Amino acid sequence: MKYAFSFLAVIALILIAGLGSQIPGMQYLFGVVLPYLAIMLFVGGFVYRVMDWAKSPVPFSIPTTCGQGSSLDFIKQDKLECPTTTTEVAGRMFLEIFFFRSLFRNTKSEIHDGPKVTYESSKWLWLFALIFHYSFLVIVLRHMRFFLEPVPFVLSILEGVDSMLQIGQPAMYLTDVFILVGLLFLYGRRLITRHVKYISLNNDYFPLVLIFSIAVTGILMRYFLRTDIDIINIKNLAIGLVTFSPVIGAKIGAIFYIHLFLVCTLLAYFPFSKLMHMGGVFMSPTRNMANNSRSKRHINPWNDPEIKPHSYAGYEDEFREFMVDAGIPVEKELAAAEDKA
Repeated sequence: MKYAFSFLAVIALILIAGLGSQIPGMQYLFGVVLPYLAIMLFVGGFVYRVMDWAKSPVPFSIPTTCGQGSSLDFIKQDKLECPTTTTEVAGRMFLEIFFFRSLFRNTKSEIHDGPKVTYESSKWLWLFALIFHYSFLVIVLRHMRFFLEPVPFVLSILEGVDSMLQIGQPAMYLTDVFILVGLLFLYGRRLITRHVKYISLNNDYFPLVLIFSIAVTGILMRYFLRTDIDIINIKNLAIGLVTFSPVIGAKIGAIFYIHLFLVCTLLAYFPFSKLMHMGGVFMSPTRNMANNSRSKRHINPWNDPEIKPHSYAGYEDEFREFMVDAGIPVEKELAAAEDKA
């Protein structure tokens, strides 16, 4: 039922846009009002979430490490897995953000008869996640041509590379295929892999189904329902939204309003969902902190300034009698400590 709910929710959104946009006067709501509201929710929610994370104190040095840290000179340090300088942290963050480096090291564990636990490399998740995210990025950049006049040369080159195979007319974009393949894998993984299916919730399935529906409606408009829409009116509406002078053309098909309404839903939903990992990855202390706790003292910002550091020697002097009574080993025996006192 967890994944069925996501389909039902998206179907309801499609029906709302498809039927509602056919009511006279409602085109302005779906074509102008809702896009502006969605953008405001997206920007405001995104900024709020990031600012909220930025205000959270980080009391301890907690970088994730899985390599040799900085130690003696003759021991080679893993500068990316255990960075100790800002430059090394920046290199680690760059590889994480653009190439999903931690996901590349993904391993699969299985229990066999014995019992025996085995571990093996599993690069499929990394590969399809990379395909999906970069396809999504290219598609978003391609759509910028609707909002800009004239179209920048860089976007024209990007569009040409994306359609370089020239399959059919209009030319098929490679990213249109890749994003569907990536989404089907990510969704299928949550259905087939037992432990992933067990921990998956509605908010894991819904964005995948929503993005899949956005991609499908966009493909339908470009390749199958071109006669039902007027690309000139769509271009004018897009430029009008950017310049705050939107104009609703006479011939914009229902499929366009469905596509736009789903995009607006994604924008409004984005800041309040797990999709915010796009901004959260920059704020994660396990990734953006240097592993330099041996060379630099980290002070807990929650500590009362009147409370002085308590060394182990001072702790033992204060509680030695109780430690001995409890059978806890001490560095100084009780009698020796009393004689010295």
